[in-house]
Amino acid sequence: MDGESVNELNGDSNADHAFDTTIEELCKNLCELRNSTNHSPSRQSFGSYGDEESKIDSDLQHLALGESPNLDITEDEEEEDEVAKPEELNMVRPASTTKSISSKLDSDVMPKDTEKQVDKKNANLGLGNATRKKKVQNGNEEPSSENVELARFLLNQARNLVSSGESINKALELSLRASKLFEASANMEKPCLEWIMCLHVTAAVHCKLKEFNEAIPILQRSIKIPTVEEGEEHALAKFAGLMQLGDTYAMVGQLENSVSCYTEGLQIQKKFLGDNDPRVGETCRYLAEALVQALRFDEAEKVCQTALSIHRENGLPGSIAEAADRRLMGLICETRGDHENALEHLVLASMAMAANGQESEVAFVDTSIGDSYLSLSRFDEAISAYQKSLTALKTAKGENHPSVGSVYIRLADLYNRTGKVREAKSYCDNALRIYESHSLEISPEEIASGLTDISVICESMNEVEQAVTLLQKALKIYGDSPGQKMMIAGIEAQMGVMYYMMGKYLDSYNTFKSAVSKLRGTGKKQSTFYGIALNQMGLACIQLDEIEEGVELFEEAKCILEQECGPYHPETLGVYNNLAGAYDAIGRLEDAIMLLGHVVGARKEKLGTANLDTKEEKTRLVQLLKEAGKVTGRKAKSLQTLIDSDLMTSSALG
Repeated sequence: MDGESVNELNGDSNADHAFDTTIEELCKNLCELRNSTNHSPSRQSFGSYGDEESKIDSDLQHLALGESPNLDITEDEEEEDEVAKPEELNMVRPASTTKSISSKLDSDVMPKDTEKQVDKKNANLGLGNATRKKKVQNGNEEPSSENVELARFLLNQARNLVSSGESINKALELSLRASKLFEASANMEKPCLEWIMCLHVTAAVHCKLKEFNEAIPILQRSIKIPTVEEGEEHALAKFAGLMQLGDTYAMVGQLENSVSCYTEGLQIQKKFLGDNDPRVGETCRYLAEALVQALRFDEAEKVCQTALSIHRENGLPGSIAEAADRRLMGLICETRGDHENALEHLVLASMAMAANGQESEVAFVDTSIGDSYLSLSRFDEAISAYQKSLTALKTAKGENHPSVGSVYIRLADLYNRTGKVREAKSYCDNALRIYESHSLEISPEEIASGLTDISVICESMNEVEQAVTLLQKALKIYGDSPGQKMMIAGIEAQMGVMYYMMGKYLDSYNTFKSAVSKLRGTGKKQSTFYGIALNQMGLACIQLDEIEEGVELFEEAKCILEQECGPYHPETLGVYNNLAGAYDAIGRLEDAIMLLGHVVGARKEKLGTANLDTKEEKTRLVQLLKEAGKVTGRKAKSLQTLIDSDLMTSSALG
């Protein structure tokens, strides 16, 4: 995956950006969600149906507006009977709290004030004023209506503090107190939905303070309280909690847990809405984006195809929702190397967006179209697409916008590939000027991503030292951000390769060690990238004469790549070569012969006997067979002869 693809997949997960919407704005979202007659079906509330509204929707509207309705804390059966039986459940597909792959793609599909509904639509309960104080017995709040009203009052105060920005810590204190009061007043046989929503608010405030690890157990508790069998209101509470928990996991880089939460939320949504509801399609696309970020591309393609099928069935051809699905599908196909299909999806998405008046989004899709043309070596068409996008973005965003810098980087890459080094350097300089301008429009993550992409081009032009300098700046910007561990690990792996090329083997080993540690921490121990990083780290060990450690790393890389890529994949064969050389160096000649024999057989089958690589591997095998039984007194140089030099370059991480 090249630098641009990595940029597309990771996006901007700045914690400040993800939780910059205030609780006041969240209240607005909640009120707008309640009416099912809204023009956008994806904004309808789970619990509102036509002109009928459930009791929770009615109460939440008053609460969110800060009004003080006459609330009956103890409801009788007669009141419950008055709640209309819903004929249809309008469960909303929440948008990401992180800037995902298609953050630009869906910006016009759903209004911005509904884009963060996952962790927010229930996290904005402005609450009625209490007129009585709590009663305390033996240090515990007495379960009573006073506790409930006081809890609402405290949560309302917390909301106001967050909205004013006066004291987020005080807001957290108040929301925690409110949660305890709700819990003390809760009937475990019939859980209080307001308590669940209070937990959502408390978790959102923790996230505002970047205390993600504190938010996670609160959300885990919130999803255990509601019982889906109790009806749609409980289903909504669990759905919202799961999606918010998934977002929070994503913020700390736990992508697999994030995907699990989104998947469970989708199943709940399907249970109540059916498999073909448009809102299910929205959630499918959302899940597909998360799967792409987790590098699970096959699954992402299937889920995105489901979203596309749902939207095509429910809407007119060329709808905005279908365009959003096609754009995401194009990015997935491009990442998987299916450039022809990627181009088809992207062109259709561009046409649909233009037809629906989304000219600002067309420019971004044109950039992706240029990527597909570039991958297909259709350079003239790629230049045309990039220039069209560049002109539109300059007009719409200004010449110093990061999206303009991104197109400059793509043009630099294109001209570098075609041997026009002067033009490539010129575009690199233009991009650097933007990313180093200290513009307030550019987030730190966008700067770091831009520097990383430019470093890849510098490396390909043999300007390795400048590339390392740019990567060091990018690492400094990312710092130790929990949501950027995958990106940081990728940068460190790139630096490890460059240090190796520069002959700085100890630096190479240390940076690879740091990258591998982060990959293990994010649950990526079974990914192709992790296997390649282990192989590169093993090569650094060999150069430092740490042969035994190198063998362990090669063996681990071998197991992972066999599982992820198969025994005949070029990356796997390269590890076999390296491991055979290491076995040879420590005297395990039979193991080395067996591995190299497999490599020779694979080369013959895939490339033919006349291929140079096949001849080279066969020569190595013959040499080993001749030396069989002559382990003692062998020269150390045999190791260098047998190491696969092809995997000592940065192409191994491409």
